[in-house]
Amino acid sequence: MSNRRRLERLLRTKLQSAGQQYAEAKKAYSDAKTATLAGLPTDDEGRARIVCRRYAEKRAVSLDAEARPACFDADHQDCRGCVEDIREDRIETW
Repeated sequence: MSNRRRLERLLRTKLQSAGQQYAEAKKAYSDAKTATLAGLPTDDEGRARIVCRRYAEKRAVSLDAEARPACFDADHQDCRGCVEDIREDRIETW
């Protein structure tokens, strides 16, 4: 393999890695910002720490712009109740 190809491969690999790290950091920032605006505690990755009403388990979840967890199912009563609890600041957290 020529030096030029090695250099191209090295640069491509490093740029892909940098792009992935940027995307992860951007997601973590967005998650932490949304969780903070909703007044919820966060984990090390910026995800909101809530207790799921549907499955009764501790979860670290990303919130969308409307403060709905990523696991939100509009057709399920417990999920709708969870979103109401988040909005009314009475959601169970850990």
